[in-house]
Amino acid sequence: MHAKFLDTLDWGILIAYFLILIAIGIWASSKRKKGSSLFLAEHSLRWHHIGFSMWGTNVGPSMLIASASAGFTTGIVSGNYAWYAFVFICLLAFVFAPRYLGSRVSTLPEFMGKRFGQSTRNILAWYTIVTILISWLALTLFAGGVLIRQVFDIPMWQSALILLIISAFFTMLGGLKAVAYTNVYQMILLILVSAALAIVGIYKVGGISALTDAVPADFWNLFRPNDDTAFPWLPIILGYPVMGVWFWCTDQSMVQPVLAAKSLKEGQLGTNFTGWLKILDVPLYILPGIICLALFPQLENPDEAYMTMVTHLFPVGMVGLVLAVLTAALVSTIGSALNALSTVFTMDIYVKKIRPQAKQKEIIRVGQVVTVAGALISVIITIAIDSIHGLNLFNVFQSVLGFIAPPMAAVFLFGVFWKRTTTLAANAALTVGTVFSIGVGVLYLWVFPADQYSAWPHFMLLSFYLFVIIGIGMVVVGLLDKTPQTAILNMEKIEEKPARIVLILWGLLIVTMIGLYIFFNGH
Repeated sequence: MHAKFLDTLDWGILIAYFLILIAIGIWASSKRKKGSSLFLAEHSLRWHHIGFSMWGTNVGPSMLIASASAGFTTGIVSGNYAWYAFVFICLLAFVFAPRYLGSRVSTLPEFMGKRFGQSTRNILAWYTIVTILISWLALTLFAGGVLIRQVFDIPMWQSALILLIISAFFTMLGGLKAVAYTNVYQMILLILVSAALAIVGIYKVGGISALTDAVPADFWNLFRPNDDTAFPWLPIILGYPVMGVWFWCTDQSMVQPVLAAKSLKEGQLGTNFTGWLKILDVPLYILPGIICLALFPQLENPDEAYMTMVTHLFPVGMVGLVLAVLTAALVSTIGSALNALSTVFTMDIYVKKIRPQAKQKEIIRVGQVVTVAGALISVIITIAIDSIHGLNLFNVFQSVLGFIAPPMAAVFLFGVFWKRTTTLAANAALTVGTVFSIGVGVLYLWVFPADQYSAWPHFMLLSFYLFVIIGIGMVVVGLLDKTPQTAILNMEKIEEKPARIVLILWGLLIVTMIGLYIFFNGH
């Protein structure tokens, strides 16, 4: 699939789409009053805003390309990453949300600052910067690079730079507000395109029973035997919770809509809605990959499954629209990540620690410098990720995140569930634990790559081991640390009982998920 697949009409649609986006950007920046950017939308978000917003943040185009790739190689087993999530979204709703909303914080570093003091908040600010660079910037650029490389046949570093330049251009235009305006439409378009792709694909294969016959029988199992190389069941059951807690309960980008909830009830209904929406991930994003295997079994690179389906099944014009939506959505993710990066650095580190007396002009300049620096660092990380061998796009994503998650998951879980956790223990986990965790990740992915050294456990199991080691370290430090804990504030939480409708809907979701798991393991 190269540029020659694009018809004149496709090019026209691609260019028109971006011109419209730029126009919206200019319009949005002219409408905004000076100094009117409120971080948490004045605590006004209702359940549907929260649900769509969390799901939208979670299912970007990078997810789409990676999921189709996983569907092509292994079937629905990677759907565990979508369906097993309901457990941790539930944890967010009933354990973390009452505490977050009760302590009235606007960021999660601030929440941990209330629990462990200012030093923890500072470390978390740095931790957030590292995770934004790796998980939101480099991985999104990598997925976008895979896409652009497929269409235009250019090397990864050039693809990454092109995406960054477009994103930076939008961000400078005041386009981030525009991105917020257009995000909803892009999500709806993305969903419609994927649904259309799945339906047309099933029709082309000859119906659902023809599809089940055309691919291996174990493609419909959510749990694979433990000797399966790609997705054995034990690493998923033990390893995913580490990522699940980090991603769904402690990652600022994911939790932000809940922090802005109108009330705890809206927050709990919103998270429930997210759980229902996550069910769609399998038919919308993984299924096209399985259909691709049935239709194009000779495809060599699974990462091209999604675009292969688009170019072969959609008429001229639609291909341009799909490319436009994918690129624009990638740009919006990168733009938001760059914005978050510069905000955390300038506000939490520069103004708070380095130059408290900085004037507005200087703060803006620092923000711009950080944006450029962050962009360059992320290109370097992207090229490093591109050199990982032996994993498909989906597993690259999950393994990289599996090495970021353990320290953060440990600190939040211990901070909430174990009163004896001390500031020293939390800080040690966030500093030493992070260096240790990412160090092991570098060894696993680059120095002694797992596809050459068979002594490594599965990356999900490795993530679980890292979590256990960091957790034991925290317990030891916590018990040995005799400093009086003055910083710990009472973890204020909203004590109200969950509304009946909340309990009913969560009950229904849990029953539905268990039903899905039983159905897709019954073979």
